[in-house]
Amino acid sequence: MKKLILFLMVITFSFAGYVNEGLQAIKSKNYQKAAKLFKKACDGGNALGCYNLGWMYDEGLGVKQNYFKAAELYKKACDGGNALGCNNLGVMYKKGDGVKQNYFKAAELYKKACDGGNALGCYNLGVMYKKGDGVKQNYFKAAKLYKKACDGGNVSGCYNLGWMYDEGLGVKQNYFKAAELYKKACDGGNALGCNNLGVMYEKGDGVKQNYFKAAELYKKACDGGNALGCNNLGWMYDEGDGVKQNYFKAAELYKKACDGGNALGCNNLGWMYEKGQGVRQDYYIATKLFKKSCDGGNARGCASLGLNYEYGRGVKLDYQKALYYYGKACDMGLQFGCDKYAKLKRMGY
Repeated sequence: MKKLILFLMVITFSFAGYVNEGLQAIKSKNYQKAAKLFKKACDGGNALGCYNLGWMYDEGLGVKQNYFKAAELYKKACDGGNALGCNNLGVMYKKGDGVKQNYFKAAELYKKACDGGNALGCYNLGVMYKKGDGVKQNYFKAAKLYKKACDGGNVSGCYNLGWMYDEGLGVKQNYFKAAELYKKACDGGNALGCNNLGVMYEKGDGVKQNYFKAAELYKKACDGGNALGCNNLGWMYDEGDGVKQNYFKAAELYKKACDGGNALGCNNLGWMYEKGQGVRQDYYIATKLFKKSCDGGNARGCASLGLNYEYGRGVKLDYQKALYYYGKACDMGLQFGCDKYAKLKRMGY
């Protein structure tokens, strides 16, 4: 009996060895070799080998991309006790990749992953409880799962839990706790956490108001790829809060925000062109930026576009179009748009 146990241990070690060799092959970008090694490990019952091979089919590395095969391998990994395999299979059910889309099944798999100690699974299940996808919406449950994810090292979980403390959803509103969690997220590389912590320093919510610190955090967020952080830092250069006023720098940051998909950044850059601050005055470019902002769902961008049509700046004067864009801004909740719309209506347009 002892010899048999020893033999089984050697076999198990050899399959784990295939996984290690496969990981080395990935480091050297020999993806085909890695896929073959992971297959050997998986065929020998190594759950991690199945997971890694599934990931390669998912990404199309070393093998032809095949979501059906990826899902099959993630299932094998999950059934073998690999929690990350359960999480990734849950992602496939949520998206409908390789399997029929099924939010209930996704939630079930995220739970299995979370219960197995996978922080990402806890986070993903938290998102489903927050949105009510596949489960009944429950902010309290979402907050608990985000905490579990955060405690497990998932910075997105820290950010989301911070946001819930910030808004008072599922937990009692607590700006101090929100700031603490945003900091944890930011320190872990979550750019949105840096931005939101910057907002708290700018407003003085949960922390002592500090424009210099806010600007520093917005920069960290912007450098980390967060377009809202770029816009917010641009605003500080525009106003001279926490930094020396610099219109050129503000325009540069608004552009970065706009190019990154932030509609408010497009509107703000439009106004720099409108006023000729930090850039050469150009009503035509301003109007194009206002249109981009409005199309991106920003009410101020729609109102700004309405103004240019009302006064014929950068476009041919057109009261009907002005009315349309003011109305759009109003529908988005901007009172200025409602006031301008009503004024033009009273004038008979």
